[in-house]
Amino acid sequence: MTTRSHSETGVINTTQATATPENWHMLTAEESLRRLEVTPQQGLSTTEAQNRLTRYGTNELEEGEHRTLWMALWEQIKEPLVLLLIFAAVISAFLGKADNVIAIMAIVILNAALGVFQEYRSEKAMAALRQMAAPFVRVRRDGNIQDIASRDLVPGDIVALEAGSIIPADARVIEAYNLRVQEASLTGESLPVDKTTRPIEREQTALGDRRSMVYMGTSVVYGRGEVMITDTGMKTQLGHIATLIQSVESDQTPLQKRMAELGKVMLGASVLIMLVAFLIGLWRGDALSDIALTSVAIAVAVVPEGLPAVVTISLALGTQRMLRRKALIRKLPAVETLGSVTVICSDKTGTLTENRMTVTALSADGETLNVRHGTPLNQMQSGHTLLLMAATLASDAMIDQNGNVVGDPTEGAIITAADHAGLKKDKLNQEMPRTAEAPFSSERKRMTTVHHVETTQANGLAPLVQKIDTSSTHHIAFTKGAGDGLLTICNAIWTKDGVQPLTAEHSQNVTAEIDRLAGAGLRVLGVAYRTIEFNDGQEGDIETLEQDMVFVGLIGMIDPPREEVKQAVAVCRRAGIRPVMITGDHPLTAKAIAIDLNITTPDAAVYTGLQLSELSDEQLEDVVETVSVYARVSPEDKLRIVRALQKRGHIAAMTGDGVNDAPALRQADIGVAMGITGTDVSKEAADMVIVDDNFATIVSAAEEGRTIYDNVRRFIKYLLASNTGELFVLLATQLIAGMTMPLTTLQILWMNLITDGIPALALGLEKAEKNAMTRAPYAPNESVFGRGLGRHILIVGGLLGVTSLAFGYWAWSTEIVAANGAPAWNTMVFMLLTMAQMGHALGVRSHTESLFSMNLFSNPILIGAVVSTLILQLIAVYAPFFNDLFGTNPLTVEQLALCLVLSTIVFWGVELEKLLIRRGVLT
Repeated sequence: MTTRSHSETGVINTTQATATPENWHMLTAEESLRRLEVTPQQGLSTTEAQNRLTRYGTNELEEGEHRTLWMALWEQIKEPLVLLLIFAAVISAFLGKADNVIAIMAIVILNAALGVFQEYRSEKAMAALRQMAAPFVRVRRDGNIQDIASRDLVPGDIVALEAGSIIPADARVIEAYNLRVQEASLTGESLPVDKTTRPIEREQTALGDRRSMVYMGTSVVYGRGEVMITDTGMKTQLGHIATLIQSVESDQTPLQKRMAELGKVMLGASVLIMLVAFLIGLWRGDALSDIALTSVAIAVAVVPEGLPAVVTISLALGTQRMLRRKALIRKLPAVETLGSVTVICSDKTGTLTENRMTVTALSADGETLNVRHGTPLNQMQSGHTLLLMAATLASDAMIDQNGNVVGDPTEGAIITAADHAGLKKDKLNQEMPRTAEAPFSSERKRMTTVHHVETTQANGLAPLVQKIDTSSTHHIAFTKGAGDGLLTICNAIWTKDGVQPLTAEHSQNVTAEIDRLAGAGLRVLGVAYRTIEFNDGQEGDIETLEQDMVFVGLIGMIDPPREEVKQAVAVCRRAGIRPVMITGDHPLTAKAIAIDLNITTPDAAVYTGLQLSELSDEQLEDVVETVSVYARVSPEDKLRIVRALQKRGHIAAMTGDGVNDAPALRQADIGVAMGITGTDVSKEAADMVIVDDNFATIVSAAEEGRTIYDNVRRFIKYLLASNTGELFVLLATQLIAGMTMPLTTLQILWMNLITDGIPALALGLEKAEKNAMTRAPYAPNESVFGRGLGRHILIVGGLLGVTSLAFGYWAWSTEIVAANGAPAWNTMVFMLLTMAQMGHALGVRSHTESLFSMNLFSNPILIGAVVSTLILQLIAVYAPFFNDLFGTNPLTVEQLALCLVLSTIVFWGVELEKLLIRRGVLT
C-alpha cells in the first residue's frame, strides 16, 4: 500500500515561513514543502543547500564544556580539612620539621589521588548522542539521488529511507510505503510506529503520536519512504535533549553534603581549639616555636586524616558488592545515595515488565480464556483454537532453531502462544501453505494471507477445518488487524453453534469486549477468515480478499510484569520508598501494569504529558506527592517530574534506557540506566547501570546503599570519638603545670591513619542491620551528627579522654618508668588510647545491638584488623627503630596489662549507651 500526498507538479515559491518543531506534524505534506521552498522531484539545488548550510549550521550536536583533570584535582584540594593539613605542613616546614611535612603531605597527595581517580569521569553523553546520527544519507539534490555526509544536511533536503536506515535529522514524511519506525529510545513507545503522510490535527500531541514525523536517532524497521528535513543539529528533538542534558547542573549527593557539613564543623572546631591552645601557650609563657608545634599537633589531631580515604575505599568496596548483585556503579558517591532514596521513578518497558509481548487473552465463542502461561489445545473451545491458528498463519514472524522469535514483537507473541498450545507454525505452514498475501498497511491496519487447504488435515485440526468447509474452494484467507476495523469487512461471526450472520448485537458485544480488554491495558487484535476461490500464484486483490469475512475473535496481549517485581515493590513500600512509573507508553497500558504491581490503585489518577504541560512548576510539585503513574511523557516532562520531587525534599532515583531518559537521569539524585536495553547516552548520563534491567535489582542495591551509609556512620563515630579523646588529652595536659604534651605529631598521625584507619575500613564491611529495609529512609536534610551520632562522639570521646588523662597524670606524677628506665607515662597514654579504640571499634559494630548478641566472627576482617593493629602498636612501642621515630619506650608486662584493663572502660561505655537506646531511654 502506497501513500503519496505531495503535489506532482512542483511547489510555488513563496516567502519562507517559519515552522516550529511543534507544528510541522499539523501541516500537510504540500504545506510543509511550500514552507521550505522545495519540490520533491528536484530537491534542493547545490547552491541553495550551501546557502542553507551557512544559515542553519551543520547537522551536528554541540558539545558542552568538559571538566579538566586540573579542575577535578582542585575540587579535592580545596576541601577545608585538606587546606588545614596543608597549613599545618607549611608551619612544620618553617620550623624545620621535615618528617612532619613529609607525613602530612603524603596524606594530602594520597587523598587527592584517590578522589580524582574515583570521581574524574570524562563527559561522554554528548559523544554518544553524536554517534547516533547516520554518517551518510541518501538525498535528492539537483534532481539526482546522491549520498552525502549527514552533517551536511539542511532543512528542505529530501531524504530516502528504507529498512535499516537511521533517521539523520527531524523530518516530515512526504511518502510512506508501509513505513514503520522504532522510536523506543526517544519516546519510550515499546512497539514500532507506523508512519503516514496525513497531518495530525492536534497541536499539543506527544512525540509518540506524531505519525507524520520522524526524528533524529530513531531507525526504520520496515518499509520505505521519503521525508523532508525540517530541523537539523541542536534544533532537532535529539538536540533538544542534548540541551536539557547540558542544562542540568550536577548536585552533591546526600553523603557529599553531609561530609561537607562535617568538614565545616571540623574546620571551625580546629580553628577554635588551635586558638585556645595558642592562648594557653602564651599564658604559660612557652616559646613561639613550641606554641606553633603544639598548634600543628592539635590541627593534626582534629583532622581525621584517614576519613576521606576510608570513605572512598568503603564506597569502592560497596561497588564490588553491588556488582555481585547486578548493579554496576559508574560514579562512586552513588553507592550511598541509593540508601537515601525516598522515590524510585521507573520506566515500564523492560524494567517493570519482561520487555516481551505476551498473549494473555483469547476471546471467542462468547468466552475469554486466560492463556498467558500456555493452554493446551484440548482445553480450548474450537473458536479459541481457530483464533490462534488463523493469527499464526497470518504472521510473518518465525521461531528459529534456538527457540528465539525472529520478527515483529506482536506476531512473535502470537506464534509463541500457539507454540505453547501445540500449534507449531512450521507444521501449519507445511499443511496450509501460503499462496498469496495483502501486506499490512497503516491505512487498513490489517494484513491478509491466503492458504491452500486440503480436505484432510494433521495436527488434530481436521474437525476444525471441516467446520469451515473448504472442500469446494480449497483456499482460505486469514486476516488479522485492529478489531473495530475488522468488523466493517465482516458479515458473519463464528459462534459455538456455528457461523451465524453478524448482527448489531454481535457487533456491540465485540466492541464492548475490545473496550474491556483495552481498558485492562492490553493491545487488542481481531481475527477473521473467509473461504475463497483462488488460483495458486494469482496476485491477491485486497478489496476482493477483505470482504464478506467471518469474524472469529479477539487476541489480547501485553508486555507482562516481571514476576519478581511485585515483591520488590512491596519491599520498597516497607522501606518507606515510593515507586513511581514514568513511561512513554499508553496510559491504559501503564495503569494496568501499575495496578498489577501495586504501584497505584484503580481509582488513582494517571497523568499524561499533555496534562503535565498545562501545569505550572508549583502545581506540579503538588501533583508529584500523590500521582504514581505518568504516561505519554516527553524528556522534558521526565525532567520536570524529577525536579518537582527534589523541590519537595525527596531523594529521587530515576531509571531509564533511552535517549529520552538521559536528561532526567542526569538530574536525578541517582540515575539508573539499563545495561541490556540501555542506549550509550543513557548509560553515560547515569550514575549506575543495572546489568539485568530488573527493578528488583534496584531495590537490592538500595538495601546495599543503606548498609554502606550505616557503615559510614560507624566509622565516623569511631574516628571522631577517637580524635575527640586525643584532643581532650592534648588540651588538658597544657593546663597542668610542668606537664608536656604526651603525644607527638607523628604519634597522632600514626593513630589517625594506622590504628584508627585499619579498623575503620573493616567497619565498612559490616553486614546490613536487621531493620535496614523495614525503616523509612533517612531524611535528606538530616545532619551527619543526627540520631545520636554527635552525642556518641562527645560521650565516648570524653570517656576516652578523661580515662587517658587520669591514667597519664598518675603515671607522670608518680614518675613511672619504662623497661629501659626512661619515662613511661607518655608511651602508656599512647598505648591506652590505641587499645581503647580497638574496644570502641568492636562496640560500634551495631548502632543498637549488643556485641554479645551478635556473631563475633560475622565480620572476620574486623577481628583481623583489631589483632593486626594491636600487633603494629606493639611493634611501635617495642621495636628500637620505632622507639627512635616515635619517641616511645618499651613498657613492662605489668604496665602493658594495666593499659589493657583500663582500655575496656570505653567498650563498656559503648555497650551501656546501646542498652539505654534499646530500652528507649536514649534515641
